[in-house]
Amino acid sequence: MASLLEPFPCPHYSTRPTVVPVSQKWFTRLSLGGSSTSSRSSRLISAACADDPTHGRRSESVTTAKFSRRNTMTFVFSSFIFSQGNLHGTTLAQPPVVFREYVDTFDGYTFNYPKNWIQVRGAGADVFFRDPFVLDENLSVEMSSPSSSRYKSVEDLGPPQVAGAKVLKQYLTEFMSTRLGVRRESNILSTSSRVADDGKLYYEIEVNIKSYANNNELAVMPQDRVVRLEWDRRYLSVLGVENNRLYELRLQTPENVFQEEENDLRRVMDSFRVMKVD
Repeated sequence: MASLLEPFPCPHYSTRPTVVPVSQKWFTRLSLGGSSTSSRSSRLISAACADDPTHGRRSESVTTAKFSRRNTMTFVFSSFIFSQGNLHGTTLAQPPVVFREYVDTFDGYTFNYPKNWIQVRGAGADVFFRDPFVLDENLSVEMSSPSSSRYKSVEDLGPPQVAGAKVLKQYLTEFMSTRLGVRRESNILSTSSRVADDGKLYYEIEVNIKSYANNNELAVMPQDRVVRLEWDRRYLSVLGVENNRLYELRLQTPENVFQEEENDLRRVMDSFRVMKVD
């Protein structure tokens, strides 16, 4: 995002930011059945296996192979009510998502994130959190330099459509690869603006990027170079301006996970605020 106008400074980490619980803010989703199993249930099963000393921690691909979203049975809380000899059915419920609030009073921003996500140090952003089981699902915050940027409003980037094109260009620049046979497909899915409860204007940008690569890029015959999909991801950005700086909250998630967890991810987006720093 820094390359919209300038490079971001080197990331720094201090003990000033605080993480506090979001009181009474639970986000519950109910499932009424179906063959598809949510990623959250797979993570609960993965967490149970992680507690087993005989079960080593493995990569996401191994966990997903062993506990497929489509084949793993969800945790079911069943209520059986018998009246006049009839069974009234059962209710299937997902465990609620608990959010925590991250507040950085030094740099001037705050957001909510899922409680089970872990913070990763030295990830190249001001702050970085990720899902401990779906490693491609994460969030980060970046900002422009306080000494050289002179933003007055997010409108300095132009309308949302123009800002969206700049965001996509930045993503594609970061994902450039020197490997032979790599191809990226990208689309801007939506651009919008909103005025939050703090009275500030924010831009929201959503893009999809797919990466394709040859299975054997050095093969001489074209039929031996089979193109396959490496990954398919949704990228969500929220842009805001305060303290003459441009702030960006970034969310990354596999496209199939986004379809399951859209409401939770949008809650993270909606919670992002920038604050005045003394």
